Amino acid sequence: MNEEIKFVLDNETVEALQTYSALLNKAPAVIIKEALKGYFEAAEQKLAAQQTDPMTDLDYDEFWDGVDL
Repeated sequence: MNEEIKFVLDNETVEALQTYSALLNKAPAVIIKEALKGYFEAAEQKLAAQQTDPMTDLDYDEFWDGVDL
């Protein structure tokens, strides 16, 4: 499944990507792949939480937001 996806990044994102690429000595493609992996993992956890608890769709931070202990 070698489907090609084209997308556009704004100038601010491109500059940040180039900066971090130089600072971390990583190729921009590696940084993007790592960032997407983290995003997908977080999204998967959020979806799993929603499926296991049908009484609420709030995540942990949303649930406790504004609560003073």
